Amino acid sequence: MGGFEGHLFPGLSFFLYGLYHARLISRALICNSPIQYPPRRPWNKGRWARLRQTYYIGLLKILSTGILVAQELHSIHGQLVLISKIYHQRSFLYRKQWQHLTLYMSFFLSGCVDVVSQNLLPQRCVALEQGAQALGTFIYLPLLVSHVQDTEGVELQAHILLTQALFLLTLVVTAEIWAPNVMLLWVAKALLYMVAGSWLIQIGFMLYKPISGYKWMDDDTNDIAFASTAFCWHVVLDAALMGWVYGFSCVWYCCIFIRPDAGRGPSSTDDS
Repeated sequence: MGGFEGHLFPGLSFFLYGLYHARLISRALICNSPIQYPPRRPWNKGRWARLRQTYYIGLLKILSTGILVAQELHSIHGQLVLISKIYHQRSFLYRKQWQHLTLYMSFFLSGCVDVVSQNLLPQRCVALEQGAQALGTFIYLPLLVSHVQDTEGVELQAHILLTQALFLLTLVVTAEIWAPNVMLLWVAKALLYMVAGSWLIQIGFMLYKPISGYKWMDDDTNDIAFASTAFCWHVVLDAALMGWVYGFSCVWYCCIFIRPDAGRGPSSTDDS
């Protein structure tokens, strides 16, 4: 995640994924439906019937991973190798790039598991999807801790705050494996994904394109303290955005569609 784009694209992926979960939670509360992904539509004959019954979240994860990997490879000058053999040395090269690619591959694995479970298996396996998601968050933490070993000042403080958010996210998705339908866990997961994503985008602006036009100073305690304040603002604003999503969903389902599940046959049961 080096450079501005290296923080922007992963941040958008995390943020939009959290926003998607906020929408699922709102739908579950308003329509009194399962918290998991919406039930399949009834099987209808027609050219586009199969596409209408396909879950796309796993495919979007795979697509976003491809974009992130392409961006990471594009930012590397020269050939991507793991170990140098110059002068009979064995040096580990491009350590941060390999860390980024490992992180992206965990997201790719989660997307593949989602596609198989939701669209290919005879019966959806929610525990398998959540296990792959938890595995990915476990991978994020050691990579991020190792990633900031040579940083200092504002960059170090910003990444410590990001580590805190990902640590809480890891606890939530791990607890979700044993309690998959607890609403509070889903709310916390959506909020933490959004906070991690928006803060990752903020880190890109802070380090590479500061909005004020002035570079953040690593030796200025005021800048370091303000980074923590800005992180708290992100938490509050993301929570407010979740409330807005719920309010918009109330208008959408209760006013525009009086009964969103009307007309659904008995065959459209939840696959979980």
